[in-house]
Amino acid sequence: MSELLTVEEYRAIAADLDLPAAPYVDGKFRRGNGPDMDTVNPATGAVLTRVSTANHSDVDFAVDKAREAFERGTWSRLHPSERKDVLIRFCKLITRRRHELAVMESLDSGKPIRDCETVDIPEVIHTIKWHAELIDKIYDQVGPSGDDAISMIVREPLGVVAAVLPWNFPLLMMAWKIAPALAAGNSVIVKPAEQTSLTALRLAEIAHMAGVPRGVLQVLPGDGPGVGAPLGLHPGVDMVSFTGSTETGKRFLRYSADSNLKKVTLECGGKNPAVVFEDAENLDHVAGHVVNAAFWNMGENCSANSRLIVHKAVKEPLMERILARLRDWKTGDPLDPQNHLGALVDSEHCRKVAGYLKGKALAGGKAEGAFVPPTVYEVKKDDPRAREEIFGPVLCVIEVASAEEAIELANDTEYGLTASVFTANTRRAIRAARDIRAGTVTVNCYGEGDISTPFGGYKQSGFGGRDNGVQAHDQFTELKTIWIDLTDPADGDNVG
Repeated sequence: MSELLTVEEYRAIAADLDLPAAPYVDGKFRRGNGPDMDTVNPATGAVLTRVSTANHSDVDFAVDKAREAFERGTWSRLHPSERKDVLIRFCKLITRRRHELAVMESLDSGKPIRDCETVDIPEVIHTIKWHAELIDKIYDQVGPSGDDAISMIVREPLGVVAAVLPWNFPLLMMAWKIAPALAAGNSVIVKPAEQTSLTALRLAEIAHMAGVPRGVLQVLPGDGPGVGAPLGLHPGVDMVSFTGSTETGKRFLRYSADSNLKKVTLECGGKNPAVVFEDAENLDHVAGHVVNAAFWNMGENCSANSRLIVHKAVKEPLMERILARLRDWKTGDPLDPQNHLGALVDSEHCRKVAGYLKGKALAGGKAEGAFVPPTVYEVKKDDPRAREEIFGPVLCVIEVASAEEAIELANDTEYGLTASVFTANTRRAIRAARDIRAGTVTVNCYGEGDISTPFGGYKQSGFGGRDNGVQAHDQFTELKTIWIDLTDPADGDNVG
């Protein structure tokens, strides 16, 4: 499923694409009432299409249709095994159209096609299938209520869920949210990032083709004031699940407080450390993980290990290996599967990242249009590049003299999403994993766990819940207690 085509084949697919260009509401594409918006290929600057965007009136209409669908029960009250069957069909249709979706994702976001084909699309399918298979295998509970009563603790779908997506993994983050939300029986309204609307629109159309009823999965392209804020403030929305910047995430907490106290889950930024102790084994292995962690997806990744905290005893040999590996990380045309890095998502983000490219770099250090090669700086711990989330292919190297200093520095951040620890000592590894305040800590590797493990952060990296795992399913449900009195009314009034 993850085979790569040639660059010529990908360009042929790109030339033949029929791109969606309007909100997907109540089972069909409908022109929105917001302004038209250019969707630009960040690698070339060419306009791919003009998308009709939504505004507050479209949000009202979509929420009404989502609520109607939920109350109709054609999805929310469907037997779990029937919802599973629909979502499995959804996965099969995605598989058939995987090359089209991969090319759309690459054109829209600047992501390298090799990642879209080998990581993003397979993970989208796996995520939806995993939650589909979970639906009819989750048991609710009976409480220890004694002989005179039965207490049932049951999960019920929330109702209408808004999923607000980032631009760095448009399809995958959509899958992380819609898979558990749909599996639980909710109606879902997706707001994609302004820069990357196309694959979200196509995915909603495919879901409807698979049998997801109209009104159950809708997509509203548009900007924050036109779509994001109206969703966050809407009294008919029961939950917002958001992935993006910490600053924007905080707005959704304010929207909740100013409206109906809707549930809010946030997965926000990170300034994640890779901690390499002096006893780390196989520095070639360590270098491979450090490079992948820092530069995968052009560093446009909230879980990127953008800080390398390395003991002075191994810094020099490790840096030699890291810099040598960078020769294999080619930057260029995102549709060429030979390239590991594509274009940054837009000109505004390029300017932001370029603002950090100062001073002498060990590698890279210069933006060329929309492209920034893998860049490495050695910095002090108080350097802004070591403290602020750059969200680009920039690795900051910080030397330490002890394990205690390394852990203290790893925690010296307002974020706490992920971390990696490299050591040959099992006790030290476990102790470091316990001491680092992050939602996911990997040992002797870089990663985010898998679909079965919850993903989210401490401190300002997250709030209210976790993506992935059974925990993701649970956050899209309400817990209800049903108490059944078993006493015989003939025994008299036992109340009081």
